Amino acid sequence: MVKPPPTVSTPKANEAVGMKDSAKSFYYNIYEQKPRTVVGNTYKLLNMKKHTFFYRNGLSIVFLSLFIFTLLAQALTGWKEHNSELEDAGRTAITFGAYLNTGHFISSTFENFQSEFLQMALYVVLTIYLRQEGSSESKKLDGKEAVDREPKAHKDAPAAVKKGGWILRLYSMSLSLAFFILFFISWGMHLYGSMNDYNEQNLLDGEAAVSLMEYLGQPLFWFETFQNWQSEFLSVASIVILSIYLRQKGSPESKPVDAPHNETGE
Repeated sequence: MVKPPPTVSTPKANEAVGMKDSAKSFYYNIYEQKPRTVVGNTYKLLNMKKHTFFYRNGLSIVFLSLFIFTLLAQALTGWKEHNSELEDAGRTAITFGAYLNTGHFISSTFENFQSEFLQMALYVVLTIYLRQEGSSESKKLDGKEAVDREPKAHKDAPAAVKKGGWILRLYSMSLSLAFFILFFISWGMHLYGSMNDYNEQNLLDGEAAVSLMEYLGQPLFWFETFQNWQSEFLSVASIVILSIYLRQKGSPESKPVDAPHNETGE
C-alpha cells in the first residue's frame, strides 16, 4: 500500500471533513480520493503538487500531438500526390504553401473534420435522452444522475453558473452548441474545398467551371459527405454495443472487468 502524504493540520480542514482526529486522517481521506467537494481547493492544491503537468494533461497533449503529426503527414503526401497529377496533365508543380490553399487539401481535410464534429454533436445530444442497456456509454436506465442535476452557484463553480440567467442556460448546452457550430463551419469549408477541387480538375481537363448551386447538384460532394458520416456512425455504434460485452481494464470507457453484461452506465 502506498503511504499517505505528509500530515499538516488545520482546524478548518478537520471541520470540513467532519473529523475530530488527527491531520493524518484528514490527508489520508484526501489521498484515498473521498468526494472532492468535501475538501474543495485543498484537494486541487495537493493534486497540483503531486502530479506533473503532463500527467494531469496527458490525454489532450498526446491526441493534439497525434493530430498535428498526422495533419502534417497528410499535407505532405497530398502535396506530392497533387503535383503528380499536375505533372501528368502537363502542368507545373506547385509549392507546399500554394498547395495548402488548393481545393485538394481543403476538401480532404474538412470532409473529415465535419464528420467528426457531427458525430460528437449527435452523441452529446442523443445520450441525454437515449439509453443502451449494458453499455458503459449510456446513462443508467432509471433515476437521475449527476449530469442531470440543476446547477448551483458555489465558490468553485464556472463563472457562467455564478452569473445565472440566459448565460447559464446557454452554458448548460454549450458543449453540443460548440460541436454543431464546428460541424457547420467544417461542412461549409468542405463544400468550398470540394467545389474548388472539382473546378480545378475541370480546368485540367479543358472543361468549364461550375457554380456553387450546380456543384451541389453533383453526386461527388454528397458521396464524400456520406462516406464519412456512415463511418462515424458505425464507430459510435461499435463502442456503444461492444462495451456491453467486452472490457478494458483501467479504461474509463469500459465497465469494470467483473461487471455483469446488463449493468448500464459506468
